[in-house]
Amino acid sequence: MSTEKQPTYGNGKICYIEMAAEDIESSSAFYKAVFGWNIRKRGDGATSFDDGVGEVSGTWVKGRTPAVSPGLLVYVMVDDMEETIAKVIANGGTIVQPVGMDAPEITARFRDPAGNVIGLYQNPK
Repeated sequence: MSTEKQPTYGNGKICYIEMAAEDIESSSAFYKAVFGWNIRKRGDGATSFDDGVGEVSGTWVKGRTPAVSPGLLVYVMVDDMEETIAKVIANGGTIVQPVGMDAPEITARFRDPAGNVIGLYQNPK
């Protein structure tokens, strides 16, 4: 019997994300370095990821237009906003909305190396 953590299964759960990428190696390295995502090869050889808590997985897809202006906006939960912003910048991302714009919520938005705009959210202590 496997002791590996399995995601929560259930009707209506968001479970999989496909993200635009120019260079899949660069994008996967960025998300691993910034958020600690598990990067793996699927059975078909594609590079995929599992989020930091093993609940959401996904892949990077070449040939798609990056999500450059928020329509649907995905937020990644972080323990320390300032530390995460430093990692985003150090790994080639840019901050496009600083902390404080959604006060009292602790949020920011960044553009990843492929151009996707993603939100950051820190739970208030």
